[in-house]
Amino acid sequence: MAYLANRVALLILTLFLVSIIAFSITNLLPGNVAKMMLGLKGTPEMLANLENALGLNDPLPQQYWRWFSGMLRGDMGDSIRFKEPIEHLLGQKLLVSSILMVMSLLIAFVLAIPLGIISAIHQNRWPDTLGSSVALAGISLPDFFWGIIFMLLFARTLGWLPSSGYVSPAEDFWLAIQHATLPALTLGLGLMAHLTRMMRSSMLEVLRADYIRTARAKGVRSTSVILRHALRNALSPVITVLGLQLGYIFGGIIVIEMVFNYSGMGFLTYQAMLNRDIPLIQASIFVIAAVFMVTNLVVDLSYRLLDPRVQLE
Repeated sequence: MAYLANRVALLILTLFLVSIIAFSITNLLPGNVAKMMLGLKGTPEMLANLENALGLNDPLPQQYWRWFSGMLRGDMGDSIRFKEPIEHLLGQKLLVSSILMVMSLLIAFVLAIPLGIISAIHQNRWPDTLGSSVALAGISLPDFFWGIIFMLLFARTLGWLPSSGYVSPAEDFWLAIQHATLPALTLGLGLMAHLTRMMRSSMLEVLRADYIRTARAKGVRSTSVILRHALRNALSPVITVLGLQLGYIFGGIIVIEMVFNYSGMGFLTYQAMLNRDIPLIQASIFVIAAVFMVTNLVVDLSYRLLDPRVQLE
């Protein structure tokens, strides 16, 4: 419990610092929120009245506290671009992007774990070379390149999957999965490359451990040694890397959702930046940071399940 309390306290402090940084940076951006809300038809008198109503003439610390206290209450204000409460927009788009993230994580794990194990078992032989080459290609080339390749191959040439767009699972679950497959595959490929390299290194280290040699000396089958004894201990470093790479997913999701016209959190953040929607940019940065840190906390707590020798306290 002490470990959990310390981590939660650190999470709250980090989010507080993120909120200060997000508020400060967005206030340095050129442009006036009141002018953007009024448009070209606003008179100087209307502009002055709106600035006073929004509190834009107040000292920055007072503006920050008003914004941050509203965030704590769940009131993130209204979007300048969409004219809707920001908390409703973010709630909808976060759900959309969560489908993409879960699918990309599943794709990465399903591909990375077997590739890493095979590369470790066949070290310095052709399966290892092939697996390492695939991982290196996934790391070296940018996400949008793979997105375009997959779009041309699976959508235009083969016609198996739609090339862009989003469909709600509530409307058509299977069609929603089809629309999410290509962007999830693009995101998952880059993550798979990192996880494969870590899985290979971790598995090689575990396979050299004394208890693995003892199990083999006792006549335990090789498959059982790898899957029952080695795999569980080798997964801990991979989970660590996964927690760190979630930031990579959040960064890549903005580009990928633009490429595939997938209307999720990344696409919303891009539109907010494009339209200088300051309240929406601030809230998006804060929510993305919060999701990233909470997910990392869950990853840290999962170590105890993977390896009973780990003591969280």
